[in-house]
Amino acid sequence: MHLLHLFKGLSDPVRLRIVHLLVQRGELCVCHLTDALALPQSTISRHLNTLKNSGLVEAERRGQWVYYRMQDANAHIDTISVLIKGSAVDDELLQQDLARLNESTC
Repeated sequence: MHLLHLFKGLSDPVRLRIVHLLVQRGELCVCHLTDALALPQSTISRHLNTLKNSGLVEAERRGQWVYYRMQDANAHIDTISVLIKGSAVDDELLQQDLARLNESTC
């Protein structure tokens, strides 16, 4: 993965929140991310497409659902974690996302 693509993928607070959840959980479908971030499915899908195009995430279709996970996460996990912690995304907001994810019923 080219460093420029990494930074482009992580240049938005919503994408940072998505990456944070994927790093924490390993794999999630769009419905889980929609519940956790309290954002419309179209917004989540647009950001996932950017993350996919930047090489950060990969998708796998299972029936009607598409599941997303970090691509080659082990190679970039330390860098990504540092970027998320040093980002403009409030740690409290990240914790709220995780709490909503835990309550997700999809």
